[in-house]
Amino acid sequence: MIIDPRTGLLDVARQLPSPNCDDRSAGDLRLIVIHNISLPPGKFEGNAVDRLFTNALDPTEHEYFAQIAGLKVSAHLLIRRGGDIVQYVPFHRRAWHAGESCYQGRVACNDFSVGIELEGADDIPYTEEQYVQLTRAVACLIRTYPTLSAEHIVGHCDIAPGRKTDPGPSFRWDYFGSMLAEHLHE
Repeated sequence: MIIDPRTGLLDVARQLPSPNCDDRSAGDLRLIVIHNISLPPGKFEGNAVDRLFTNALDPTEHEYFAQIAGLKVSAHLLIRRGGDIVQYVPFHRRAWHAGESCYQGRVACNDFSVGIELEGADDIPYTEEQYVQLTRAVACLIRTYPTLSAEHIVGHCDIAPGRKTDPGPSFRWDYFGSMLAEHLHE
């Protein structure tokens, strides 16, 4: 797994550019935010997440889609249940994933973070393939961007408490942390 620092693209990811991004200050990556998403909620098949992040979600397809179809949101990566990775936004650009947020006194986390979505829900266990790919992607990010570190990885719930709950209680932070520590020391 390799990130081209010039383009901000991950070599193993399927590239599906989102219009929901913009420029950020150069070299201002400090934080990795882990999210979850499933559309409709609790469903893991189909391409609804791709369509949401590319402004192509049909609001008539599902009653939940009618509520969110107008949102302009994105993430840098989505890791599907089987481990496939989709990249919507190059890492050097600002994805619109955090919303109203604050980390260590600094607001607007989109300005200085990478957003990684796991296909899932708060109360459904994530797959082994997702932990493996998340570990590989985060280690690759840390190696490529020296301003990122294992000490600054949080859940969406940590930067938007009371508003967001993901990645939820089913995310095994200790397991992910030990996998990442091993991967970074290889």
